[in-house]
Amino acid sequence: MGRPEAGLREVKKERTRRNLLVTAYRLFEAKGYDATTITEIARAAEVSQGTFFNYFAAKEDLIFGDRAEIAEAGIEALKRRGPADTPADAVARGFEAMLGAQSHHDPDGLEHQRVRLLITVPSLYATSLWRLFDIQHRMAAQLRKMFPGELDDTEAAILVGAFAGAGMASLRAAIASEAPLEPAVRTAITEVARRFRDWKPENRHGG
Repeated sequence: MGRPEAGLREVKKERTRRNLLVTAYRLFEAKGYDATTITEIARAAEVSQGTFFNYFAAKEDLIFGDRAEIAEAGIEALKRRGPADTPADAVARGFEAMLGAQSHHDPDGLEHQRVRLLITVPSLYATSLWRLFDIQHRMAAQLRKMFPGELDDTEAAILVGAFAGAGMASLRAAIASEAPLEPAVRTAITEVARRFRDWKPENRHGG
């Protein structure tokens, strides 16, 4: 008997959360991220500040909320090593999984605006880099476990960093040219995978 009511509550909660997100991003576009306050977002969304904090612990969470699930999708995909996989294949699969997970977290089409904020607002850019470095570290550690004897810590970090760096560069280029983000990142993943598929780490040591 309670299930339909519970389902309706979840629908209402999701509607409120999305309303807050869309409203906030509209204000960010009009006033700038730093100049927009939580009070203004709540008022424009026609909810109380208490309701805002029921969904987001801070203004920054409007940008970074729910991102942990995306990182986990990449780690889990990385673990699924196929018999013919090279290290580059495994890392490419992880980044492809994160890209796919991201598409499910953007029903309101805010990702282009979010990335532009990440690139242009210094405090958000610093946080995004810290989070990216954490994901890279975790992926490199997992890659090292999957290919024992083939990669050391530095080599695993180099490989993961090549994908991450290319992805960031592709996002910057797409934002600058107003191009779609997902195809740009997918191209970067494909190109790095192609170039590193036959990479032999021992060659970096003169082997």
